[in-house]
Amino acid sequence: MRTVTIADVARHAGVAVSTVSYVLSGKRAISATTRQRVQESVRALGYHPNAGARALASKRANVIALVLPLRAGMNLPVLMQFATSVVATARRYDHDVLLMTADEGPEGLQRVAASALVDGLLLMDVEVRDPRVPLLRELGEPSVLIGFPADAEGLTCVDLDFARAGALCAEHLAAGGHREIALLGAPRVVYERGTGYAERTLAGFTEAARDLNAVAVPCEETYDEVAETVKLLFDRHPGLTGLVVHNEAAVGHVLAALRALGRSVPEDVSVVAICPDDVAERASPALTSVLIPAEDVGHQAVRLLMAKLDGLPADSVLLEPRLTIRESTR
Repeated sequence: MRTVTIADVARHAGVAVSTVSYVLSGKRAISATTRQRVQESVRALGYHPNAGARALASKRANVIALVLPLRAGMNLPVLMQFATSVVATARRYDHDVLLMTADEGPEGLQRVAASALVDGLLLMDVEVRDPRVPLLRELGEPSVLIGFPADAEGLTCVDLDFARAGALCAEHLAAGGHREIALLGAPRVVYERGTGYAERTLAGFTEAARDLNAVAVPCEETYDEVAETVKLLFDRHPGLTGLVVHNEAAVGHVLAALRALGRSVPEDVSVVAICPDDVAERASPALTSVLIPAEDVGHQAVRLLMAKLDGLPADSVLLEPRLTIRESTR
């Protein structure tokens, strides 16, 4: 099957090859009628501009890098929701996505920036004192962080307002009359790294629960570890009636551990989770939850990066959390 060329598009649209080029590159103003005719010919013939030629002409690679945190304590299904959203949104901007792993650190960012393989960088799993931040301020490539470091001056960041999310969960339980509550947080290694989202959730929960009898403990991911944590928690705090779970991988295990202790949800213990809606809805009972908006965050991150590539303002975005009441609280 013969490859469709730009000359084929020009003949089909009845215009010069240069006109097709200008329509595709946007380098010159073309009348709306002519532009529409060219675009219709592109679609009709199934023309795909050569990526290499296009990159040379625009001085862009049409590729962005996504730095994924494929390391201990990260929930892979949720990470894939973020990654899927980034890839799908990038394609709408005619960009592909190069995946990198966070364990490469600043050296990995420097390497890929020096290679001219990508036009910009998206970074996940941002730490409060992230060692990559000083380098990002020096690099020529635009970047967007999915998460907020302690010092975000001069950076573009997007994330859920996790401090408010933690507070919202505590406030919901307090409004339901619960006076003794606990946060089952992220795995211990996530706190040891100083990961921003975990630190902020803990801070928001603690502040909102300051007038309650509240405790917060890390929560691992296997059933045995979760069951041990939950049992110890209730041994030390027998009057506990409200739980906030901020560990997607542990949600089902927490509910099973409560059943094993003879505690019913929500009759004996109300449970709120910070997780994607599908995790909350699949649980039994369905969980009251604050949504982790992976799709929206991924979309916003790419939108901000594309604005920076075009030299446009790109202010940081902090998404307001939304709590959905289901069967697990009363």
